[in-house]
Amino acid sequence: MAFSDIEYRECPPPPALAAFVESFWMLVNHADEAQPMVLIPDGRIDVFFSRPAAGPYEVTLRGLDTHPGPQAIPPHQPVWAISWKLLAAEYLLPVRVAGLRESGCRLAPDFLGLNEADLHDFDGFCATAAAHIEPLLPQEIDARKRILFDRLYATNGATAVEALATAAGWSSRQINRYFTQMFGLSLKAYANILRFRAALPQLKAGKLFPEENFADQAHFIREVRKYAGVVPKELARNQDDRFIQLSALPEQ
Repeated sequence: MAFSDIEYRECPPPPALAAFVESFWMLVNHADEAQPMVLIPDGRIDVFFSRPAAGPYEVTLRGLDTHPGPQAIPPHQPVWAISWKLLAAEYLLPVRVAGLRESGCRLAPDFLGLNEADLHDFDGFCATAAAHIEPLLPQEIDARKRILFDRLYATNGATAVEALATAAGWSSRQINRYFTQMFGLSLKAYANILRFRAALPQLKAGKLFPEENFADQAHFIREVRKYAGVVPKELARNQDDRFIQLSALPEQ
């Protein structure tokens, strides 16, 4: 099965939501059979809105992944999603994600005031979801956390923990306690996932050597194998488009 059988659309959030929402997106498999795939860690918390073939409309949340895992995209069942940045876990999401590594949970079907009727037009879904999220934004955010996450995302995890702590005015020990309690992993572990994700576009372009933020080729290979389960060459080849997150990236 080729990625041409998969319809994928993505939309960035309005600027007011950018600290909390990474993107809105939708995906549907137009083939008549399921699309096997490998889910690789990307540092996002996802909330999915869908109606399974044999069940009612449902809303599910997927916590952070730290290892690759097999999944399948069922045929003819559109999935609409919001991908969240980590600040959303503390300020906007109704469950604690620390206990949801490599797993997920159901949310209330009226989460964010969305319902099945909103899953017909992607642009409308994005606008409606954004309109429902904006009134929920906190009036104040801990300044240390805003600085920490701004720098973490801006550098794709490449800044050392000590440098992040200094910039935020927050001790490394306190940051790691916060990360473990809130997200279920250390800051360094999360930064490594962001750094791996930042390398995906170069791998899709067939560049099999580290361009930045990795000590050497051996380090690069270890990190790719850890998060994708394969060496860089195999990930870049992406046989049968099984790494959907790689296939969905725009061509360079």
